[in-house]
Amino acid sequence: MSMSKFASDIMRQKYSHKNKEGEVESWENIAYRVSKKVLQSVHAPASQIEATRKMIAERKFLPGGRYLAATGRLYHQVNNCFLFRAEDSREGWSDMMQKATLSLMTGGGIGCDYSDVREKGRLIRKTGGEATGPIALMQMVNESGRYIMQGGSRRSAIWAGLRWDHPDIQEFIRLKDWSPEVKAMKERDFNFPAAMDMTNISVLLNDEFFEAYNDDKHEQHTLSQSVYWSTVCHMLETGEPGLSIDTGKNSRETLRNACTEVTSADDSDVCNLGSVNMARIESLEEMALVVELGTAFLLAGTVYSDIPFAGVDKVRNKNRRLGLGLMGLHEWLLIHGKKYGADEELGKYLEIYARSGTLVRPYAKKWELSNPIKTRAIAPNGTIGIVAETTTGVEPIFCAAYKRRYLKGQVWNFQYVVDPTAKRLLDSGVPLELIEDAYDLANDVERRVSFQTWVQQYVDHSISSTINLPRWGSELNNESRVRDFGNMLIRYLPKLRGITVYPDGARAGQPLNPVSLQEALKQEGHVFEESGTTVCDITKGGVCG
Repeated sequence: MSMSKFASDIMRQKYSHKNKEGEVESWENIAYRVSKKVLQSVHAPASQIEATRKMIAERKFLPGGRYLAATGRLYHQVNNCFLFRAEDSREGWSDMMQKATLSLMTGGGIGCDYSDVREKGRLIRKTGGEATGPIALMQMVNESGRYIMQGGSRRSAIWAGLRWDHPDIQEFIRLKDWSPEVKAMKERDFNFPAAMDMTNISVLLNDEFFEAYNDDKHEQHTLSQSVYWSTVCHMLETGEPGLSIDTGKNSRETLRNACTEVTSADDSDVCNLGSVNMARIESLEEMALVVELGTAFLLAGTVYSDIPFAGVDKVRNKNRRLGLGLMGLHEWLLIHGKKYGADEELGKYLEIYARSGTLVRPYAKKWELSNPIKTRAIAPNGTIGIVAETTTGVEPIFCAAYKRRYLKGQVWNFQYVVDPTAKRLLDSGVPLELIEDAYDLANDVERRVSFQTWVQQYVDHSISSTINLPRWGSELNNESRVRDFGNMLIRYLPKLRGITVYPDGARAGQPLNPVSLQEALKQEGHVFEESGTTVCDITKGGVCG
């Protein structure tokens, strides 16, 4: 299947290398480069390299963006993110800042659990001073991210988590309540600095939280209720914080990557990603082959990848933590005439996906590597989803047509997009009104949460997914709806590893905005450049005056 101009443009901008003559790689060239370089690092046979090249070229398996961009470079750091635990000491703060800076500079996002840092105002015994608290350290990391283009090519991706019973939790929950003045400045200039604007934040919930929440005689019952409902209110209004859940056998895995799909208990662990494109898988047999080869590819990546600082290799080699994900789930359902939700036939494919840890063991033995501790994590795959031209992660189609805003160099551009999945369905005769999208499901949030919960049972890490909601203050998202939403959500949380929502318009400069199909078709193929308040069509090389 040929690649659309939009997907091809993004591919060339984000992932293609140039040769000495200045010629830009095609997708077939990228598939060859990535499969050969990564698998040769473990001396894989030519037949395996060719089979992997073919499935990447056919977009049935897509390695994470760092693989596509960095493989073959002199410095080839191909991990998408690094996971940290902040230590409560001067040395710990210094170490955290150094690791964060090095990770961002080499192309990796970062996630950090700050729960061990003592609260603001607590006495420092050695100096007699007062602690500044975990939020101060978060803000230092956030500001580093503001001035570091991740790997020299993209905005920094950062996540911060704080446990629900930390003394500073209420301040943390309110951290991104920007004033109307700041919101207005952000609307005019997306790069205007605001509190924690480079960072996604989450409240961490554990077994103790659920025990306290469900037992009105528990000594922390009032605290757990207060934290939960405060978080829910802020989620529905601003989209943050999210909730991250670490219970049972996962209770120690409080660390997360920037998008929260990879979890760990070990500081300096890595996020090593690739995704199976369900929309292009034609049989259970093919699913098994792609899962096996994709997982083996990621295992080889633990050998191939450079590291940003000493210490990563020790944790990586111990855990071999992999993040084989899925994309195209909603397209698969639409192709098969099914609604967004749990499905018996789809479950058969997910059962094969859940065997990835078993399928990769012969490769670990052959290459004399430790068995991966976990193998599955569903990333949001926003950019590689565009290249794959399918629905991303477990997300539904965002909208049949939308306006996408993106950073090219130092300049913000936008263009009109007809969703490729929607276009294929429309071309096949499916009426537009039968194509469910994120805005339809925003009116049926429980079905959206229920589907994520169902898929989570096949995933040993987590799922990064953002549930679109109507704008705060609208008929379906307002103060009168908070209690119903919170009561619904608490029923599902024990079976989830995380949940994030985004009310329409919650943040200035949001990357996707729905438009009518007619408007998108009229403007499709045109690229617009933002220059202050001026917008200019640069498709034919024009410039803004």
